Amino acid sequence: MTDGFRVRPPEISLEAREKRKRYLVATLVTCAALAMIGGALHVVKLGANRMKDMRDKATYNPKDMQRHIRAAGEDLTLHAENEHGAAASGYTVAEAESLLTADQWSQINSMILIPAGKFIMGTDRSRADSYDRPRHQVNLKAYQIDKYPVTNAQYALFVAKTGYRPPLHWLDGRIPEGMKLLPVTMVSWNDAVAYAKWAGKRLPSEAEWEKAARGTDGRRWPWGDKMNTQRLNTYYNVGAASIVTRFENGASPYGVVDMAGNVSEWVADDFASYPGSDADADVFKAKVPRAESAEDRALKVVDMVAVEGRRYKVLRGGSWKSDLFSTSTYHRNFSWPFFASDFFGFRCAADIPDKTPVSTK
Repeated sequence: MTDGFRVRPPEISLEAREKRKRYLVATLVTCAALAMIGGALHVVKLGANRMKDMRDKATYNPKDMQRHIRAAGEDLTLHAENEHGAAASGYTVAEAESLLTADQWSQINSMILIPAGKFIMGTDRSRADSYDRPRHQVNLKAYQIDKYPVTNAQYALFVAKTGYRPPLHWLDGRIPEGMKLLPVTMVSWNDAVAYAKWAGKRLPSEAEWEKAARGTDGRRWPWGDKMNTQRLNTYYNVGAASIVTRFENGASPYGVVDMAGNVSEWVADDFASYPGSDADADVFKAKVPRAESAEDRALKVVDMVAVEGRRYKVLRGGSWKSDLFSTSTYHRNFSWPFFASDFFGFRCAADIPDKTPVSTK
C-alpha cells in the first residue's frame, strides 16, 4: 500500500509458475516419503521390541529351539521305536518306592468322591467346536476319581512291578531329573488302560471326567466362567508340563486338580457325537493319510481316508501347549489310542463298592 493505493504484485511468468509447482510437488512427495520411512522404522522398532519381549519370556534359549521342535508324527514314530526296542534297566521296586516320601505317596494317590446326580455336559456356545455341542443333562452314579493326574513316580512303580515299557523320554528307564511329580507323558491310551488295570482302577468315562471338572452348574473352567491364567498351565505360560500340585488354586468344585491345562487326559470313551449333535458325522470317523494314485505318491500328496471299524479315543482338559479355549471343561480332543505325545497324560477313576464308606478328602 502506497499513499492509499494498492501496489499490484509483479506478474509471474508461466515458466516460473511451473517451476514453483514442480518444487511444491517435490516437497509433498519428499514429506510423504519421509513419513512412510518414519512409520516403517517405527514398526521395525516395535517388532524388535516385541521379539526381545518374547525372547525374555521364553522358557528356553531360542538358540536351543531346534531341540524343542517336533515334526508332525515324530512323537508317534519315536514311541513306536521305543515300544519295540530293548528293555531299559529302570528301577527296582524298592528304588521306585523310595522316589517319594510316605506323605507324598499318600497325597498323590488320593482320590475324591464325586456324588451321584445330574450335571450339565457339553455347551451351546456358537463358537465352540460342533462336536462339543449340544448342552445336555447327564445323570451319573457316585464314583471316585484321582485328585491329580498320574505322575512319573506312580508310573515308575507300575513299570518296576510289572516290567512294562517306560515312556521313551525316560533315560535308561529312569525319570529325568526333577520330573518325579510331573504328570507322566508319552503314554498312549493303551498304556493308560494298562496302568489303571494294574492299580485296580479304570479310566474315567468322558461324562465322569467332565462332571469332576465342572460340577453341576455348567461352569466353563473348573474355578468358574472367567479365564484366569494364574490357575492353570496352558498356552506356554510355563513352557512344559508342571508339578501336579502347582495349581491347587485351579481345583474344581470337588477339589480335583489340574482339570484344565498341564496335560490332555485320556478317558475311556470312543470319540462319538452327543445326542442331538449337529456336527458333521465325518469328523468322528478315524482316518489315516493315504496316497490314492501313483501320481499322488510321486508328488507325496495324501488324502485323509476313513478306516472302518476303528475309532479315535477322547482326551480332555487341554494342556500346556493348548490355546486357552481348549482348556474349557466341555472341550473335547481326540486321537488314535496308540498315539503318544509329550502333552498326553491321564488320571484314573474307580467305582464305589456297595455299602463301603468313602472319604471325600
